[in-house]
Amino acid sequence: MALMQVLRRVLGGSGSTQISSTARAFSSAPAPIKATLFPGDGIGPEIAVSVKQVFQAAEVPIEWEEHYVGDQIDPRTQSFLTWESLESVRRNRVGLKGPMATPVGKGHRSLNLTLRKELNLYANVVRGVVESLKIITRQASLRVAEYAFHFAKTHGRERVSAIHKANIMQKTDGLFLKCCREVAEKYPEITYEEVVIDNCCMMLVKNPALFDVLVMPNLYGDIISDLCAGLVGGLGLTASCNIGEAGIALAEAVHGSAPDIAGKNMANPTALLLSAVTMLRHLELYDKAERIQDAILNTIAEGKYRTADLGGSSSTTDFTKAICGHL
Repeated sequence: MALMQVLRRVLGGSGSTQISSTARAFSSAPAPIKATLFPGDGIGPEIAVSVKQVFQAAEVPIEWEEHYVGDQIDPRTQSFLTWESLESVRRNRVGLKGPMATPVGKGHRSLNLTLRKELNLYANVVRGVVESLKIITRQASLRVAEYAFHFAKTHGRERVSAIHKANIMQKTDGLFLKCCREVAEKYPEITYEEVVIDNCCMMLVKNPALFDVLVMPNLYGDIISDLCAGLVGGLGLTASCNIGEAGIALAEAVHGSAPDIAGKNMANPTALLLSAVTMLRHLELYDKAERIQDAILNTIAEGKYRTADLGGSSSTTDFTKAICGHL
């Protein structure tokens, strides 16, 4: 039960956000919303099927445009991602990405790096953690700080903590903090604090409830997000969403492609499902997001159907059917 309470806290509880007129417009619109889907590789296609089945059971008005990783390098992207797949995200402005493993070799970029660079995804939201790309510039720092406070205000959060190492990295992290302070002045209703990364790690382990929204550069975000994932049960339960300019949002599961269990119907689809829930909230489809999130958490709490990583023996298919049953 404690795990479920933590998950509900970090994912956002029912009723914390009111459905806006925009959301109602989305919900009542006869035409479905187009979204790009990258099933990925390894266990990606299997858990992507789970997402599609759950969305169908919940009657989510999403029309997927599926794009797969190519088998040859596209010279326009210098990676195995095609230009057409990137254009799909730019056109739809929203997407969901399964795990992608960059093939070993030279002459191409990481698939995840290609997506972030080409789509200019500057902020990554992981359970209330907002991280920027590591390069410390005034523009980038202001941009990610602004999003952190916007996220806090939109989701009814009361505190934003800037995580840093400015006591050692005085110029780079010092600039980051200066920008955070500038943005904080525009949100007097939100409490702002600064916490050294070392102390932050200790405090998260001892009492994570002390924090609300964390904002930090990329390197610290990589460390803190995995630490937080461990607190709630692992990467298999961890949702994530990349935010870019012009309103582009690409939700993704943060775990790997797990090729050792690919095709065995053993994978836990929770992380990709909760990432899809994050995508729905970005689209302001709050009612659909809450229904699916509750169905996922109730299935896990019930304990009858759990995948191996959650201490059970259910297949991906059975776990997904159980979630649909709770809908």
